[in-house]
Amino acid sequence: MKGRGAGMIASWAFLIGFFLAVGLGLFNALSSAMIMVLAIIGIIVGLLNVTEREVTPFLMSGAVLIIASALGQGIMQAVVLNNVHFASNVLDALLALFVPATIIVAVKHVFDLAKN
Repeated sequence: MKGRGAGMIASWAFLIGFFLAVGLGLFNALSSAMIMVLAIIGIIVGLLNVTEREVTPFLMSGAVLIIASALGQGIMQAVVLNNVHFASNVLDALLALFVPATIIVAVKHVFDLAKN
């Protein structure tokens, strides 16, 4: 079980990462450095933020978010008006945050299953 301090760090990392991803996407400020920052925050969230009872809902939600964001890229590019590219940028930023978090949680869960 994680300590209270780690839980607070992970909770803040998730909130900061989510709002940072949305903000960067909305303002078209997603650079390779910002993608790296979001990925690092995603790793922190994956390592510290998900308890045993939250694994299945997190993985299901994370997988749906990743699939919808990745597939939504094509739809946004096909039907988007010239002024609405921010939606595609937000999806990119959310992918940068949630892909590492989901992978970390999934790998941790596989190792936990292998131990039993």
